[in-house]
Amino acid sequence: MFYSIGEVASKFNIPTSTLRYYDREGLLSNVKRSSGGIRVFSDVEIETLKVIECLKSTGMQIKDIKQFLDWCFEGDKTLNKRRDMFYERRSVVEKQMEELQKTLEMIQFKCWYYETACEAGTEDKPRNMSIDDLPENAKKGKAALARSFTQ
Repeated sequence: MFYSIGEVASKFNIPTSTLRYYDREGLLSNVKRSSGGIRVFSDVEIETLKVIECLKSTGMQIKDIKQFLDWCFEGDKTLNKRRDMFYERRSVVEKQMEELQKTLEMIQFKCWYYETACEAGTEDKPRNMSIDDLPENAKKGKAALARSFTQ
């Protein structure tokens, strides 16, 4: 199946200018053009875009994504490099997830804190509670908040 640049942009929720940039940078090396010069994307480019967007979401730079795609084009002799790259990406994502978990715990604490303060009509109640009196989800958040200031 073939898709226009507008259809692809809509499917991935990215600007058409980004798709043109990817094409110019050689990330989408097989994009064909219609007789009128319009880019036409196949399922192969759609799969490549899925990988590009996944890697971008990990913070990988375009030049490194291009390197990965070049390795794919080179074939089996680069299997070890590609495997190692994904192990590195996994490590990066695991670290991001740890940081997001800490952030979520702090936000959950703040939700509890302000809910309790609103119910009491004052911040005095949640502010003066001992950690032993806090609900479990609030304890984690308060601990995460305390750690963020001591690190």
